[in-house]
Amino acid sequence: MLYRMLELTLAPALRAVYRPTVNGVEHVPATGPVIFAANHQSFADEFFVPLAARRQVFYFAKAEYFTTPGLRGRAMAAFFHAMGQVPVERTDTRSAAAVIDVGVDVLGQGRALGIFPEGTRSPDGRLYRFRTGIARIAIRSGAPVVPVGVVGTRAVQPPGSRRWHRAPVEVNFGPPQSFGHLVDQERSSRVLREVTDTIRTEIQRLAGQEFVDSYAASIKVAD
Repeated sequence: MLYRMLELTLAPALRAVYRPTVNGVEHVPATGPVIFAANHQSFADEFFVPLAARRQVFYFAKAEYFTTPGLRGRAMAAFFHAMGQVPVERTDTRSAAAVIDVGVDVLGQGRALGIFPEGTRSPDGRLYRFRTGIARIAIRSGAPVVPVGVVGTRAVQPPGSRRWHRAPVEVNFGPPQSFGHLVDQERSSRVLREVTDTIRTEIQRLAGQEFVDSYAASIKVAD
């Protein structure tokens, strides 16, 4: 019910204020399982991708967002649930495997799963090396991967800022990619990297970003 309320209030407001340009919407399946794999510039990405796709998109979120005590904690948990956030316990030593299992389960229910394969927001606006979890989920689930290039959200909510600013936003969807035929090779690190890089190359084209062949989490930004 809360998601429906946000769909009727927040979504029209965002469209009215930002008027995002959406390209390639014909590549977005209206129903059924799909993985939206996107570059990650800002927290705002999690709003604009579903807004452009016109589907509820489920994202992974820290489990503590759903377990904070008190009225504020319950309100926060309700909001994240409504936004399609899926709680994941990241402190578990088996967290990486757990995330993949949760993702496959979401897709098995015919839902849309959103993934930012960089694993974190870009520290400087460039596109960083993808982690191979996206490949594992795509291969194991057999769900199509729709690459997404998001442009402009870094200006909407700059790093370190909680305020949103008016700025042009563009969401570009690419043709679906399928990797279910590789299910027998899911354990191959070479295959996982090849699939991951195939997805990354298309997202880079759609987003127009410079690529950095290292993980974003290992990059330190000077003050």
